[in-house]
Amino acid sequence: MIEFDLLHPDPDDPSWLRPVPPAIALAQRLNPIEHEITERRQLSIELADVFKPFMALSAQATTPTHSITVLEGRDRINAALNLAAGQCQVEMLTVQPSNRRTERSLVQGLERDTTLIERGVRIRTLYQHTARYSPEKLAYVEQLSKGKVEYRTIDELVERLIICDETVAFIPTRDDQEVALELRHPGLVRYLIKVFEFMWGRSVPLSAGAPYETAADGITDIQHSIAKLLVEGHVDEAIARRLGMNVRTCRAHIAKLAAALGSGSRAQLGFLIAESGILKADQPTTGGERPS
Repeated sequence: MIEFDLLHPDPDDPSWLRPVPPAIALAQRLNPIEHEITERRQLSIELADVFKPFMALSAQATTPTHSITVLEGRDRINAALNLAAGQCQVEMLTVQPSNRRTERSLVQGLERDTTLIERGVRIRTLYQHTARYSPEKLAYVEQLSKGKVEYRTIDELVERLIICDETVAFIPTRDDQEVALELRHPGLVRYLIKVFEFMWGRSVPLSAGAPYETAADGITDIQHSIAKLLVEGHVDEAIARRLGMNVRTCRAHIAKLAAALGSGSRAQLGFLIAESGILKADQPTTGGERPS
């Protein structure tokens, strides 16, 4: 009873204990607890106010942005490309390594690009030099020639790339084009734009003429590219793939390169390429001035 303050010493005679009403005793026991609760609640409010700006920053940093999306299957890839193209308002950049595109893919690409051009979107596309001798590619370019389009070629392109409005980029992850990445991270997209501009500045306008014409040293532009890859140790199949031509054409160019340098064997050809000095500096682009 004393422990719960239900008995209290008599003020007139401390040897006696007087009963305390339970309501008063309970209030006396609860007051310090409620005071502590009030203090704790106030402390929690103050801590929440202090941490509020940090929580906001954390929420922004951890909110999923879907900056990298894996697209599996051609239908899903084309659907994502069509959506991005439909939202594109200013410019589309594309890198298209040479290959035999199917009629279906050409029609899909033509429909997508035609819609962009009608909307006033600028298109810049990079092909490999071999595209100059592809009837399908030339016909495709001709159908879009009335829009804000530019086509250039370069000897070697590593992989396919599509960028819309500095906002989204698409790159493949497999050679069969069945899996691609949709990139929306601003840093990644800006980096890929810089890669595109680097190649664009070293490419030749499609209308500038054939880049395979023989230079003053008797070696064509494409043969300079083949020579560089030969010295790096690539086999014929790898060179053909990287330059967008079939292996037979590649070997024909290698034979002409060997004849121009007076080589009687593959081993001697590598030595003569190194001795000739043809790879010591960038070769001038024939058929048109190299863009700065």
